[in-house]
Amino acid sequence: MRGLLASSVGVTCAAALALSLTSPAVAARPVSPAAVRPASGAEAPGSTQSLPLAPLASRDVTLAPADEQGLPRRDVRHFSLAGVIWDDPDTELHGRVQIRTRAAGTDTWSGWQDLEAHNDDTADPGAAERVSGRVHGATAPLWVGDSDGVEVRVRAEADRGAEDMARGSRTVTAAAPLPAGLRVELVDPGESAPASTRQGAAAAGDPHRAVARVAPTPEPAEDPATMDTSAPTAEPPEDDATMDTSAPTAEPPEDDATMDTSAPTAEPPEDDATMDASAANAGLAAPGAIEIPALDRQQTEQELFALRAGELTERQRTKPYIGARPRIVTRRGWGADEGLREGRFVYTKKVKAAFVHHTASGNGYRCTQVPSLIRGIYRYHVKSMGWRDIGYNFLVDKCGNIYEGRAGGVAKAVLGAHTLGFNTNSMGIAVVGSYGSKKPPAAATTAVARLAAWKLGLYGGNPKGKTYLKSGGGNRYPKGKKVRLNVISGHRDGFATECPGRKLYRKLGSTRTTAARLQGR
Repeated sequence: MRGLLASSVGVTCAAALALSLTSPAVAARPVSPAAVRPASGAEAPGSTQSLPLAPLASRDVTLAPADEQGLPRRDVRHFSLAGVIWDDPDTELHGRVQIRTRAAGTDTWSGWQDLEAHNDDTADPGAAERVSGRVHGATAPLWVGDSDGVEVRVRAEADRGAEDMARGSRTVTAAAPLPAGLRVELVDPGESAPASTRQGAAAAGDPHRAVARVAPTPEPAEDPATMDTSAPTAEPPEDDATMDTSAPTAEPPEDDATMDTSAPTAEPPEDDATMDASAANAGLAAPGAIEIPALDRQQTEQELFALRAGELTERQRTKPYIGARPRIVTRRGWGADEGLREGRFVYTKKVKAAFVHHTASGNGYRCTQVPSLIRGIYRYHVKSMGWRDIGYNFLVDKCGNIYEGRAGGVAKAVLGAHTLGFNTNSMGIAVVGSYGSKKPPAAATTAVARLAAWKLGLYGGNPKGKTYLKSGGGNRYPKGKKVRLNVISGHRDGFATECPGRKLYRKLGSTRTTAARLQGR
């Protein structure tokens, strides 16, 4: 997402999603042969349908024809995730973006659902990924489930201002123009090979051949016993008082101990091993593994000494504060098509902070669908938005499963594209769903705490502490400003946005406390 208008109340990274459905049809609609999917268990590549939007005839006489665009109801090939993109990534879309979809093989249409129009999970200004020439402006993607029909409407937002007249005053409206090149992107995440196929490929010594689904933790029961409904011990207030917008009273000196001003580094592309996402986790799991297993506290400390022996301080060697490594589903486990992303990996110097996000993709998913959902987000980020890989370093579903995001190694400081202005020396953890009005399940917030306790512990981070990051530029902090932030921050702490949603943001206080306890603090 880009900056806010001066008159804006705030950016909404998570609009409330209207999920009301129309009554099911009595009989199923005939399905065309082109819409038939591969048989269950078959491996099928994903795909993206990119359809241009055109002006719609509006009933609002105050809107010019170009101020309302869309796509009339139509049949399309199967897809499960949708978003809207436009040409210029630096142009904001001030308006409302809505979509209706038809459940595959039926005549059942959903109600209108809102897409989050301000997608500010992105690379830093001036970064190679940002200035590649391939990047588009985009909404957040929305998970709609298996669908084969779509209808879209995008309506410009009217800015109202007062105009003094000789006989009192009147209100006039002026709609901000919609961005050029609006298109709806319909993403079919494809089908992963079944576990038996994956195991056969791995046994044959081919780490690139097939991918498999990992069975996620079952759905949490929707009752108070499984929901984290209590207020956190130190809940941040819902206002700017939670933000440190002033210059720090005691700025750290300009040295490498406190600031990393160097450009991110890239692995040499000539070495095939550096381009293999599985090889990047060497030492943590076997080649081709679909998950990185959990360790106990003692095993994790031994791993810490092995991974970072020459970088630990005497205090860290004597008393390492680190949480036990949690189970992590690898990219292979959720079925990443490694041919989509750029081959090389890009790293930053260290991980000083964790930014918590929500994907704003809706809550209407089952945890068994999450590998498919992540494949959809990955394809949308790369093929539709023009990024080099999925933007987040990790994703967490509502059942508490943790997934590897951007390739490069889960224990390494991989440069992500998640918090505009603060991607260097940080990691992005995205909770799958929309948490502006819905409380995140306890399983999800606990998983965020476990992940942060381990990953921050690798780099000596205290989850309840503060750290300094230098802004790369954004709508809250100018480029070059040193900002004092919580080691575990919400997206909104670095950028003016509603992300990670009001309900999830309120849980960050207890998340910090839990993560610190898991580190032994």
